[in-house]
Amino acid sequence: MNILNGNIKVAMHSVRTTRWRSLLTTSGIIIGICSVVTIVSIGEGIKHQVAGQINQLGKDLITVRPGVSSYNSLSSYAPFNDASLGGGSLNSNDAQIVAQTPGVKYSSPMSVIPGKINSGSSSNSGIVVLGTSNTIPQLLNQTLSYGDFFTNANDTENVAILGAGAANSLFPGQVPLGLSFEFHGVNFVVRGELNSFDIAPLSLDANFNNAVFIPYQVADQMEGGNAPVYEILAKPASSNLTSKTAEAINSRLMVAHNGVKNFDVIKQRQSLSVTNNILNLLTKLITAEAAVSLLVGGIGVMNIMLVAVTERTHEIGIRKALGATDRQILEQFLTESIILSLLGCLVGILLSLVVNVAIRLFTTLQPELVWQIFVIATGVSVAVGILFGITPALKAARKNPIDALRAYQ
Repeated sequence: MNILNGNIKVAMHSVRTTRWRSLLTTSGIIIGICSVVTIVSIGEGIKHQVAGQINQLGKDLITVRPGVSSYNSLSSYAPFNDASLGGGSLNSNDAQIVAQTPGVKYSSPMSVIPGKINSGSSSNSGIVVLGTSNTIPQLLNQTLSYGDFFTNANDTENVAILGAGAANSLFPGQVPLGLSFEFHGVNFVVRGELNSFDIAPLSLDANFNNAVFIPYQVADQMEGGNAPVYEILAKPASSNLTSKTAEAINSRLMVAHNGVKNFDVIKQRQSLSVTNNILNLLTKLITAEAAVSLLVGGIGVMNIMLVAVTERTHEIGIRKALGATDRQILEQFLTESIILSLLGCLVGILLSLVVNVAIRLFTTLQPELVWQIFVIATGVSVAVGILFGITPALKAARKNPIDALRAYQ
């Protein structure tokens, strides 16, 4: 233990006397550790955010979308993009089939109607108009901050429900109840405003905060009786029946589509699986890139230790003359290499904490720190110190004491 303490003291003294050189030497390790800790933290944060969004919408929500996607990656589907506005494989008949499927308690088609909204002197093209039914509050587990949703009694009237973001854009600083806007030359009266939805990054679910909901029948009339359906939402009578109901919907739609699988029936846990797979892939990519930084950092540590061995040749000769063994010399320089690598790890972790705080303050991401990554980072740093420090340490240990004593300080 005394020998170890002595080696640590010598190593720390060496680092302090060449602090700037040591900092530059470990820059690769600092960048690598910071990258890994940051990307893992962001990934864990997004997973929690997506899980939170799924919990808000309900784990029993079933979504039917056109096309066939892979649950190992993002599909070509993206909510509200140009591809989802038409040409899909879903229509109003599919919506009726889903609604009539045994076990389905609530269902609703979701139709995107392209166009600009005019509200007074403002015109906003960033808001999406959705034709849907009056069961949206139950399907999305959402309440209204003002007013109420349209009912069967007025599902043919020109009324609208605004998402929180759409309300703020169209009628900033106002309670929009009773106010009107123009869309496709038709005046719509605002009947209610929804509370804000939690939106998670990389989620396949649409941002309903920037949506305007109008009755599906009205949307269908505006599209000449052929409003495209970009997705159908459904919920079973019991959450225990989610899988069974999803299978029943899939079977009935397969029959309606003549056995052609040109749609997807997606449960919430599958959406979560897609996001997790994407994040895991990104984490592996960043980790591979960080490994290159660690490799460069390790080479830097080896180079600086080789320089240190050359600079301290006379010291090595004196220690050997006083009885130090080859193993003790090796342990001394190996300890210095490990200390140097660990200091780089420490700076990298501290830098990653600063980056995480900045991300939380200036973006919508909410990184989550996990203790396991700190343990792994420390272990990797020790391994880098040993791997790239062993060669200089062996060179120091094998020096002939007579030749070493002849060297100048």
